[in-house]
Amino acid sequence: MTNREEAEIQISELDLLSSMFPYEEEFTVTDQLAVAELKHFVENESAEMPSSKIQFILNVKPEDSKASMQITTTGFCFFVFFSFRSPLLSRSQQVQLNSDLKTYLMQNCSGEPCMLSAREWVKDQAAAYIDRELSPSSVTTSNAVQPEDVVFTRLWIYSHHIYNKQKRKNIIEWSKELSLTGFCMPGKPGVVCVEGLQSSCEEFWSRIRRLTWKRILIRHREDISLEGGCLAEIQKQRKFSTLEEKCFDAHGARGNHMDLGQLYQFLEEKGCADIFQMYFGVEGH
Repeated sequence: MTNREEAEIQISELDLLSSMFPYEEEFTVTDQLAVAELKHFVENESAEMPSSKIQFILNVKPEDSKASMQITTTGFCFFVFFSFRSPLLSRSQQVQLNSDLKTYLMQNCSGEPCMLSAREWVKDQAAAYIDRELSPSSVTTSNAVQPEDVVFTRLWIYSHHIYNKQKRKNIIEWSKELSLTGFCMPGKPGVVCVEGLQSSCEEFWSRIRRLTWKRILIRHREDISLEGGCLAEIQKQRKFSTLEEKCFDAHGARGNHMDLGQLYQFLEEKGCADIFQMYFGVEGH
């Protein structure tokens, strides 16, 4: 099967999912431009294969409980990365469910569109993981309540551009409200990094992506599990002390292009130099 044939099947499956789940709380494509690039590749024989990743979220409700399943595609492979998340499951339960889901799809959907199969499997099987009792080794003799693991998250967000003053104000104010740190580089392209509790980062992303953008997506995500989740551990993981807007020698006709060399130096100082290549596809200097 050629790349173009695989792309046609992926587009057909995305169209099917959009028609079956028309509401945003059911199915959301987080990067519409990536879909447009994929369609352009299919419709134009001379078009080059796009490198953008299609990312979307599909929600299912096993036994009246909402569980979020986020699926990401890479290049033109069929959907190969699955991440099932639910507040109803412990970290170990989620790891086991993801492993079992991957095994099921490899055995039953190899080389074929698999989203509906994945959804049905989760819908049927998730309750068993939610209700699964703890193994004897995980139960303390005193039956004391153990502190839950807290997840520290860092989101690296890419936008085609960030000019609008109200959006820039929202980014600063929402980060303060949610106790997030990081930075925002306005201009073209726009870069936003936020870090803090996972729930706060996801709330921030939920608000930001609902604004009107030409293109916005999560370029990279870091999740770190913290046992007990004390404040000192959370603070230890932070690379930034606050969230501020960073401008690096703006230039260009509209003064909207930043000095990417200075951005790289800033990231290097914060111990995040590897992120530069994820954003721009070249090594920084």
